[in-house]
Amino acid sequence: MAWQPSTSGSSPLNVRLQLVVPYPVLRVFLQHTGAGFVVVRNIFTNLAGPEGKKATLKALSSAEESREGKVSHSDEEWHKLLAPAAYRILRQAGTELPFSSPLEKEKRKGTFVCAGCGHHVYRSETKFDSGTGWPSFWKPVDGGIKQTRDGSIKFLPRTEVRCSQCEGHLGHVFNDGPPPTGLRFCMNGAAMGFKADSA
Repeated sequence: MAWQPSTSGSSPLNVRLQLVVPYPVLRVFLQHTGAGFVVVRNIFTNLAGPEGKKATLKALSSAEESREGKVSHSDEEWHKLLAPAAYRILRQAGTELPFSSPLEKEKRKGTFVCAGCGHHVYRSETKFDSGTGWPSFWKPVDGGIKQTRDGSIKFLPRTEVRCSQCEGHLGHVFNDGPPPTGLRFCMNGAAMGFKADSA
C-alpha cells in the first residue's frame, strides 16, 4: 500500500495523490486543480432499478449531442451526475464483480457507449463471450478509446482502457483475445450504456 503522485493535464498545479492497495484495487484520490477538471459530457448509468433506468434513458436521449466537444465537471458534479457504481468505476477506476452486468449477456445489434459521455466505444459485432464475466470485445470503435499504462498493481503491469472523449475508466485490454486482433478488451458494464440499432 502506497501513496503515488500523478499529474493530469498541462498545469503543474493539477496534481493528485492516489492510495493504491494491491488487491482488491482501491484508489483514493486527493486532487488539487489549479487549471480545471477532467473533461466530460452527458452521463449514462447501467444500474438496475428505476433510478438507473431513468438516468440511462435520459442520457441516451442526448447521446448524439454529447459526441462533440468536451465539458468540465468537478468531482462534486460527477457525484451528482453518475450513479454510485458508475462513479466508482469511471472516476475512481473501480472494477465491478464478474457476471454482475446485464451487458455481459447483451446479444442485440447495436453500439456500446461510454456511461460518462455517450461516446461510441464498441460495436456489437466485435463482442464475444470470453467466459470471464465481463463484457468483452476484440476491437473498439475507431477513435472510441485511448490506452494508457496502468501501474496500480506493481507486480502486474496492465494496459488501461479509457474513453477517448471524457477520460472515464472503462476497463483493461489483454493479449489473449480471438482473431483477428488477438486482443480482449475487458470492460465494466456499469461504465457503459447500450444503444440498440433501429430496426
